[in-house]
Amino acid sequence: MRLDELRPAPGAHKKGRRVGRGHGSGRGKTAGRGTKGQKARTGSSIPPYFEGGQLPLARRLPFKRGFTNIFRKEFAIVNVGKLRVFEPSSFVDAQALVSKRLLKKSEAKGLIKILGDGELDRPLTVRAHKFSATARAKIEAAGGTVETIPLAVANKTKRAKKPAPVQTKEA
Repeated sequence: MRLDELRPAPGAHKKGRRVGRGHGSGRGKTAGRGTKGQKARTGSSIPPYFEGGQLPLARRLPFKRGFTNIFRKEFAIVNVGKLRVFEPSSFVDAQALVSKRLLKKSEAKGLIKILGDGELDRPLTVRAHKFSATARAKIEAAGGTVETIPLAVANKTKRAKKPAPVQTKEA
């Protein structure tokens, strides 16, 4: 068999319907496009996301085209295995992590999270905003302690209500 002898399987290749070839074909005149309207004209192609002028779904739903959560908290991450650079029974906080070059100065100003990758063989007092469960377990198993820095939480009210002015009654 040669390449020029290749043919599709019988019945696999169907001839396309020839439209607009007179009344006798059953597809004459408007050629199956109906009468008038945007889709009856030549050269018109409407994209699948077009909704007839209505505000498209992609613009109504911000997360469909990319969305930035303005309330997201970014944590600088340090793994437990990296804490072996500290002397036993030392205090580990943001400044200590910067001095050992485990964090940049800009990262130390933000939130810090300790993750549990690696091993720890010395007791340390670690102070950070968050700890993973495995990191907490490994630090405590090595004889160290974990200090969590509380996160600032804003009051969840619809709007800041001013206290009503105190009225004094004159007699």
